[in-house]
Amino acid sequence: MIKLISKEALSDKIHGYWVGQLAGNYVGFPFENKYDEKPIPVFIDRYMNYKDAKYLNLKMNLEDRRGFVDIMAQAMGGAWSDDDTDIEFVLLHGLEKYGLDITYKELAMLRSEHIKRFIWLSNSRVKELIDEGYFPPETGSKELNEHWYTLGSQLYNEIFGVVYSGMTAKAGEWGKWGALVGHDDWATHGTILFTAMYSAAFFENDVHELLRIGMAQMPADSPYLAAIKNVIKWHNENKEWKVTRQLIHDNYYKEFDGFKIPYPMAGAVINGLNGIMALLYGNGDFTKTIGIATTTGYDCDNQAATMGGLLGVMNGSKSIPDKFTKELPSRGKWEVPFNNTYINYSRDNLPNYNKISDIVERIVILSEKAIIENGGQISNSDENTTYHIKCDF
Repeated sequence: MIKLISKEALSDKIHGYWVGQLAGNYVGFPFENKYDEKPIPVFIDRYMNYKDAKYLNLKMNLEDRRGFVDIMAQAMGGAWSDDDTDIEFVLLHGLEKYGLDITYKELAMLRSEHIKRFIWLSNSRVKELIDEGYFPPETGSKELNEHWYTLGSQLYNEIFGVVYSGMTAKAGEWGKWGALVGHDDWATHGTILFTAMYSAAFFENDVHELLRIGMAQMPADSPYLAAIKNVIKWHNENKEWKVTRQLIHDNYYKEFDGFKIPYPMAGAVINGLNGIMALLYGNGDFTKTIGIATTTGYDCDNQAATMGGLLGVMNGSKSIPDKFTKELPSRGKWEVPFNNTYINYSRDNLPNYNKISDIVERIVILSEKAIIENGGQISNSDENTTYHIKCDF
């Protein structure tokens, strides 16, 4: 089915993807890996910092930059890189350099040059394996990567869903391709889901329909898919998200599909399911969705970022409240989201200072290529450009 979208609308949704991820990332940042058995005792619907930790008696990351997001924003003069966006920043460069048909060998070279620091668990092991001469997808295999079950791929492959706007099968295919770099088996299935949902969100803004479309791209026999169906069932049965959160925890935190999770806090399934729970109970509301995604705990900045980016695509950048995009610095406010600035300090041999508007335009160019290569068209008039996208839903 051919669906139409203007360049202005597509660009705004891509802008929403980038700034929505940033907002979710920073809201969850202070609480990353601090709560698991129970959710955060207060609802997180704004940026919090070290002052709130003392006043509200909250567990918070105060030993590094994570508990000082307002100071970081002030010092950087805008947004800054973290693994919720900086690996996608590298992927963006790689897709420009090697093309949309990028290979695993090219990706290995890309990672060797740019992804050397600020990496953990599966990503850290991937670097070691590439240095030893292995290539993806071996680097994500159970045999070589003991962290294959973790959530990494769910937070750094959303860019494929944005490049392949409206092409959910293609988005899911490339999502899995990216997931296999550091993960294996069912730990890649959430990435298929999320990339497909991002792709569909350019034309669909009902969260239930988005889930249906994304789930259709997952393997039919996936235990992750079966778990998602349980979350949907529990959401239908329980008005309070905390009840569903407890059911998810009791059933999937320590063990999944007969596999005892070595480090449950970073498990792909527990974090992914809580992101889906936040999407369902948030029902399209940005503040409520990333609030639940953060308050639920675990590796919470990641599901908050993924859901924030998804809602940014669904509803456009202007739907994201100013308090998340303009009121972050410790002094004053920005006039535009994140001061139109993205400071890369974590990925080597790539530009440090970047305009977010430039990042968006670079992704638009890639999306245009994907549209043409997959049977779509671009029409131009005196007033605007329109994309005719061959969608599969």
